Amino acid sequence: MKKIFGTLLASCAVLALAFALTSCNKNKKVASGGLTIEEGVLKIGTEVGYPPFEYFDSDGTTPIGFDIELGAEIARRLGLKVEYVDTAWDGIFAGLDTKRYDVIMSAMTITEDRLANYNFSKSYIGNAQAIIVRKDSDKGINTPADLEGLKVGFQAETTSDFYMRSLRDKTGLNFISEGYDKVMNAYDDLKFKRIDAVCSDSLVAVKYLSEDNCEYKKVWEGVAEEFFGVCISKNNPELLEKVNKVLDEMIADGSLSKIYIDIFGGDLLYTIKDSPYNK
Repeated sequence: MKKIFGTLLASCAVLALAFALTSCNKNKKVASGGLTIEEGVLKIGTEVGYPPFEYFDSDGTTPIGFDIELGAEIARRLGLKVEYVDTAWDGIFAGLDTKRYDVIMSAMTITEDRLANYNFSKSYIGNAQAIIVRKDSDKGINTPADLEGLKVGFQAETTSDFYMRSLRDKTGLNFISEGYDKVMNAYDDLKFKRIDAVCSDSLVAVKYLSEDNCEYKKVWEGVAEEFFGVCISKNNPELLEKVNKVLDEMIADGSLSKIYIDIFGGDLLYTIKDSPYNK
């Protein structure tokens, strides 16, 4: 998620639950100075609850989504098994710092502040902000300016939150903010008319707009200014190099485009064409 906030103290509590896609040996060997924390396994920290990037399948336990598919393919090409660690967003950086996992893949926006403390891979998808309303909305919302006096939901501590704060600061727009722990909760409240609109990633909106009997519509989308990447500790430059090589290979052989199409219904390779992080 273009989750732009969240510089955390190392002491923040991290709630983590590992989801292994392959069977794990109880007598795990920890790699000393190796590519990954656990020998032969790529552990990926992610907040499972941000469709279509990472969320649970209908069984309630199996993580699926864009980052999940991409992470599995990166691990496979590195010759590693993959294990997902479901982590609360407000502790996701602390989990990387304390070596609970090797990388973060959780719709994570690359920012200059984050680059000061962590390495990021080349960007693998680009994203903009969007405003979503109910199809039967009578509020006349067509642009951000039309949110005056209305109740707007978004996931707290994300770039949607940042965008709405910036909009208020720059324009003096007066709206009622509703921050949520999970973006899906904002969409649920919109469904039941508890709020008037949702501000979310345009890529997240795709998930909700494509559902059967969809009750939502997109009324505005901004310019793509956010680029997501794999977050890696600065202490592991070798893993960064290998992940970047895999991403280059996936772009060249068309496999990244196949994942775009599988999840979003179209090839979104164009969204990273002008990414400043892919130069």
